[in-house]
Amino acid sequence: MTVTRTPTPVSPPSSSETSILIPPYGGQLIDLRVPPEEVEELKAYATRLPSIQLSPRATCDLELLAVGAFSPLDRFMGREDYQRVLDEMRLASGHIFPIPVTLPVEPDPAIRLDQEITLRDAKNNLLAVMRIEEIYEWDREEAAQKVFGTQDFRHPLVAEMHSWGPLFISGPLRVLQLPRHYDFQDLRLTPAETRARLESFGRPNVVAFQTRNPLHRVHEELTKRAIEQVDGVLLLHPVVGMTKPGDVDHYTRVRTYKALAQRYYEPGRILLALLPLAMRLAGPREALWHALIRRNYGANYLIVGRDHASPGKDSTGKPFYGPYEAQELVRRFSDELGVGVLCFQELVYLPDEDRYEEVTKIPANARTASISGTQVREEYLNNGRRLPEWFTRPEVAEILSEAYPPRYRQGFCVWFTGLSGAGKSTTAEILTVLLLEHGRQVTLLDGDVVRTHLSKGLGFSKEDRDTNIRRIGFVASEIVRHGGVAVCAAVSPYRATRNEVRNMVGRDRFIEVFVDTPLEVCEQRDTKGMYAKARRGEIKGFTGIDDPYEPPRHPEIRLDTVNHTAEENARLILDYLIKRGFVRADDGE
Repeated sequence: MTVTRTPTPVSPPSSSETSILIPPYGGQLIDLRVPPEEVEELKAYATRLPSIQLSPRATCDLELLAVGAFSPLDRFMGREDYQRVLDEMRLASGHIFPIPVTLPVEPDPAIRLDQEITLRDAKNNLLAVMRIEEIYEWDREEAAQKVFGTQDFRHPLVAEMHSWGPLFISGPLRVLQLPRHYDFQDLRLTPAETRARLESFGRPNVVAFQTRNPLHRVHEELTKRAIEQVDGVLLLHPVVGMTKPGDVDHYTRVRTYKALAQRYYEPGRILLALLPLAMRLAGPREALWHALIRRNYGANYLIVGRDHASPGKDSTGKPFYGPYEAQELVRRFSDELGVGVLCFQELVYLPDEDRYEEVTKIPANARTASISGTQVREEYLNNGRRLPEWFTRPEVAEILSEAYPPRYRQGFCVWFTGLSGAGKSTTAEILTVLLLEHGRQVTLLDGDVVRTHLSKGLGFSKEDRDTNIRRIGFVASEIVRHGGVAVCAAVSPYRATRNEVRNMVGRDRFIEVFVDTPLEVCEQRDTKGMYAKARRGEIKGFTGIDDPYEPPRHPEIRLDTVNHTAEENARLILDYLIKRGFVRADDGE
């Protein structure tokens, strides 16, 4: 767990020259909510309008647009704003804004210029009315390269963008109600509410701490040092919208934050508030975005950590971003944005003195102790071991132990992909039996069976194939989330969609198995004669013949079905799962 410290943090204007609560970025907080007395009349009108259903990401974005968290942005971006954000990290007005906030849609006759439409959430609740002023096309590859610096589908957003519609729409918004949240309502503060709370503390500075993970002792220590350094108050501002696939759920995380805030921080020095942000995991750009958002919430400092907002490693095993790129970018814009950067060096624990210290200040030959994030997951949580008290507070350890059963009781997904006739279903069936033998609860989702039930009515166009795979992926992700095992066997020909499913499930719990059987062997095995029909042109769009199959570049397992039987391959996968800890070698142990 490391962060880096600059010798002299860049500071916003001195507190002696300006209020603790510097103005929101752009000068004022945007508020797109309709006055209460006008809501019912607008609702009655809105029921007669065409509507679109927002994705979870767009729903988060709408909420933050509505309350001014994205000030000075007051709508989903139009073409000019969008292009300048891609190219220069600025809005058309010149204001810093490093991340596109857009509303993608599919072509639809109801979506036309000057048409008013309603925006609804996944449960069909009416949220807002938009007048469409712009409709424009966008380029996925351009967006991926400019915003994320990569087109690697292992980046969650690069994969996700391939499911977005080809058009963006923009126009003024009238928000009737914010998305409904029934959890932690006392902590869901708008920027205006947060500013009012912070002002009551009477401290000259506010230090914001961005997090999507549980807080351990090292985080506690660095946040306390940060507020002491600037005589400030801590805005503990965890993201509870969309974070990195596989992260600890926000219900568990917020319980740990509450325990720490109530018991281990000085009263009057901390405000815990939740941020319903849909993260992009864009590394440096995202860090700058986080700084802008926290200024709107009233902070004039941001702690920027090592690998801030990183999605992890790419398909070759290399980090997407350098460890200090985020700090460097935020520091570059710090004066203009009015948010100072606070960074700290790596902190390690000194067991003989029962305290944390920066590595550069440790005496020679002093005993030290540290636990990496990987060790937290692999050696402690996944093995049912309680984290030591020097590393995390006992209240946090207890909450995490409740949320993290041993790995052999956690869910996971084995995803078989390969050409038709490669041997996916047979191997998957044998693996299912072996997993049941070892005490795991398994659901087998076979592509052919799914198409007769869950995906009945879908054709074989690229769009329908992607829809079919996303449906299987959604079901698999729910099974995994509840501690079950999903074994999926589907051709799943497109790399982007498979990586989208990987992100749905969580990359630490997704095992991609490439059944690497040559096309000619698949044709020889074809008892139904499907390949022959495709060769004769009787079937169009058949994978491997006149529709592409995109093999995985870096699957967890690659199977040879020519030289090995289905049972041998199933046992090879079982051995891999045992080594990963998902299955116990002997259930009696």
